[in-house]
Amino acid sequence: MLSVVRVHLPSDIPIVGCELTPYVLLRRPDKTVTTDDVLESAPIDGHYLRYKWYRIQSDRKVALCSIHPSEQATLQCLGCVKTKIPVAKSYHCSPKCFSDAWQHHRVLHDRAASAVNENGNEEDELFGRFNSASSGSLNASLPSSASSTSLTNGSTPLYPAAITQRSGGETWFEVGRSKTYTPTADDIGHVLKFECVVVDAETKLFVGHANTILTSRVIPAPSPSPRHLIPVNGADVMGHIEIDGRISSSGTFTVLSYNILCDAYATSELYSYCPSWALSWPYRRQNLLREIVGYRADIVCLQEVQSDHFEEFFAPELDKHGYQALYKRKTNEVYNGNPQTIDGCATFFRRDRFSHVKKYEVEFNKAAQSLTDAMIPSTQKKTALSRLVKDNVALIVVLEAKFSNQGADNPGKRQLLCVANTHVNVHQDLKDVKLWQVHTLLKGLEKIAASADIPMLVCGDFNSVPGSAPHALLAMGKVEPLHPELAVDPLNILRPHSKLIHQLPLVSAYSSFARPGVGLALEQQRRRLDPSTNEPLFTNCTRDFIGTLDYIFYTGELSEINFFWLVNFCFFIAYMCIIFYFVASADSLSVESLLELLDEESLRKDTALPSPEWSSDHIALLAEFRCKPRPRR
Repeated sequence: MLSVVRVHLPSDIPIVGCELTPYVLLRRPDKTVTTDDVLESAPIDGHYLRYKWYRIQSDRKVALCSIHPSEQATLQCLGCVKTKIPVAKSYHCSPKCFSDAWQHHRVLHDRAASAVNENGNEEDELFGRFNSASSGSLNASLPSSASSTSLTNGSTPLYPAAITQRSGGETWFEVGRSKTYTPTADDIGHVLKFECVVVDAETKLFVGHANTILTSRVIPAPSPSPRHLIPVNGADVMGHIEIDGRISSSGTFTVLSYNILCDAYATSELYSYCPSWALSWPYRRQNLLREIVGYRADIVCLQEVQSDHFEEFFAPELDKHGYQALYKRKTNEVYNGNPQTIDGCATFFRRDRFSHVKKYEVEFNKAAQSLTDAMIPSTQKKTALSRLVKDNVALIVVLEAKFSNQGADNPGKRQLLCVANTHVNVHQDLKDVKLWQVHTLLKGLEKIAASADIPMLVCGDFNSVPGSAPHALLAMGKVEPLHPELAVDPLNILRPHSKLIHQLPLVSAYSSFARPGVGLALEQQRRRLDPSTNEPLFTNCTRDFIGTLDYIFYTGELSEINFFWLVNFCFFIAYMCIIFYFVASADSLSVESLLELLDEESLRKDTALPSPEWSSDHIALLAEFRCKPRPRR
């Protein structure tokens, strides 16, 4: 007879909006075990499984800590209560929690104080007591009257409220009848119960006892402060991403690049500072999707996308939002795990803004094989391949814009765009391999550029900090022969150094924040740039490392090329000739606005990334571009 062996949840902390999928292990009549579902429409030996979810309603209202949402609140900040600060942000689970969070919590008070002053009210009455980290007025008893109405469940449940038990001030309500359940705002602060029972298909009677699980209290999904688009022209305004995905005229488009942290790498060993529930894939996938969709980019370049997650989650979910998906999985000559969990690069574009023209796949393993066949003696090939073969890939997509920016001089001209998305090898002791991979990619892009008048975007996680040899090749067009990283070249694949050059007039999008201009928002972003490289201070922030690894490069105008890097005069003349030829023969891109950078202090309140608010160890980069057609000659 069919029976339930075991039932458990991957995480016992449910989060609003994150689907709960219990693990149910069954024993079939033939004694074999399975995790397959057994539906009423397809019973086994006359039996099937029935599932129900219940929510406990308590007469005693419960508030959750704003810092540790899995903990019940015991303290409330009265300064928050007396202002328009959302009451959910006023709760804390202990005096230490409040004290530790005060440095960031007081920012809420400062913002509210500014709003109060603008309205002509007196600031001291509400905020004078919060002038130091040791001060603050707390309500230690937290009576039920202080709880937000959002913590109760007043709306009608999905299913008719079936009261199954009431005792000791607690009532259970049925909220779901399928194996999975997605908590709603009505569930916040309440415990859920999952029930699984074997049912006789003929009599509809239960067979044996019901298997149940109780969860912890449902917590709200953390909501990070929205990131704004900052114009780089000096106007002191912040852009808001509109519903249709565009923030200004139809002649511009936005591009997002984001390493989302593959689930296989998101382990408690690597990220012990992140709560286990915030590391779980069911939570992270919903949080990542919410963030990505919220940016409403026209083109989305993601790295570290697990192949099964692409097929089962990102492709179908982003399809609902109007995106077409393309994917390139890493090769698996080195990787020896489950092929379905290997990651890769995924590029999405909005079908109403672009159409797909051509796709190129770059497998650096194949390039390594060709290189060793041509350059490495047969006795050293095995050693060379073990160093070069790292499974990294790049995905290059040629798109055609469905909007026009050509003007009257070029009526009917197709507006093409080439977008490269890559993830370069991570190992810090393989600097020669990183540089070789970037050089190989750029040479491929040069061939595409030579075949068409086409602007280019080169996005991804290059695992290379500003000033490194790969970054120099991208941003400068060459690598100086005395660059210290060129000393690491055991296979002599980087020689002669004069070949480390490319003809694409690439500019880093985020260096546009360094353009001349005035405005408070622009000045704030400049403080988040490294003045020596004009790159962000960081795009990756963990407990053990902080620095910039991710970039969006684009083919810019001649005036945007960074002459500071072109020191060697002879090289300068040659480089200017090829750059002038490229710029004269191809359309160019210009940056209109950029997604604001995050400051380290705001992230350190959760130690580092990933965190409950941000579900990757990288931050997303986004740029708005305008395509500038070349002048007719």
